[in-house]
Amino acid sequence: MLKLHLKDNQFEKKPVNHVREIARAIVLDDENRAAIHLINRNDIFANQRYYETPGGGIDEGETPAQAVKRECEEELGCIIEIIDEIADITDYYNLVGRENHNHYFLARKVGECPKHFVSKGDSLIEKTIWVSLDEALDLYSNMDDTKVSGLVKQRELPVLIYAKNQIR
Repeated sequence: MLKLHLKDNQFEKKPVNHVREIARAIVLDDENRAAIHLINRNDIFANQRYYETPGGGIDEGETPAQAVKRECEEELGCIIEIIDEIADITDYYNLVGRENHNHYFLARKVGECPKHFVSKGDSLIEKTIWVSLDEALDLYSNMDDTKVSGLVKQRELPVLIYAKNQIR
């Protein structure tokens, strides 16, 4: 399992006032293409477009596995089967004083269901694309290295590389 502890090198350091538990997935379809979201944001973090894997906050009483299944239903309209938990990554969003505990899973799409965005974060999803892991790696490698895009890139690029190696 990949374990990383990353620092926020984009925003001025502030004391941590909130810890957020997050579940994310590298979801593969029958052709081994991964789902990634194109995020379009214009808020306190930045006016940026970047890629991010499906996932979100773990609700009270949920396990990370339950949360990632729910998030994939909400954001992708997909029922997933978890293959393995592949990464635990701690990172920080200094701008809002938040420490994130990201639990990453490798999963397979096994069915479809109605997509139903429910959170404010879901409104940032411009579109979802299904691409090979090599294409995903290229997209992430070319993302901006600044602001929130840089934070997401430093967190997710190693996970995609790890997932690709696990699939071999």
